[in-house]
Amino acid sequence: MSLSDLIQGQKARISHIPDENLRTQLLRFGITTGSEIKCHCRLPFGPVVLQFAGQEIALGRTLANQVHVKQ
Repeated sequence: MSLSDLIQGQKARISHIPDENLRTQLLRFGITTGSEIKCHCRLPFGPVVLQFAGQEIALGRTLANQVHVKQ
């Protein structure tokens, strides 16, 4: 399951981030493997907005597809 599969309000834990560059980008927000995130919303044909540590982070669908999560 990927981040882009989450529905609004659903929580999940990051299980794998295969792309090193994306892993580095998310690390800047404090998101690593094992982090628990919440899907704030999914904009139609747009980004997935996550909530993590009191902040909202928008990830494009292409990037969100690359982040694997488990519930």
